Amino acid sequence: MGFNLFKTFTLRWWQVGVFKLGMLALGIVIGAYWQSIFAPYAFWLAIVAVVALVYITVIWWRQPRPI
Repeated sequence: MGFNLFKTFTLRWWQVGVFKLGMLALGIVIGAYWQSIFAPYAFWLAIVAVVALVYITVIWWRQPRPI
């Protein structure tokens, strides 16, 4: 029996919120601490963020709505 990093699991909506808050805080800390490293790539990182967010939004809109 070992640790399975890729196992399937389900989170409640508030647990997803906690995860997102933690990732946001981590992103702010990394951006503040290593600003000089990421500054030259800010434009490309913004493009990646926009593409990823548009992709997720389209998937979200296409899902059938529960009745």
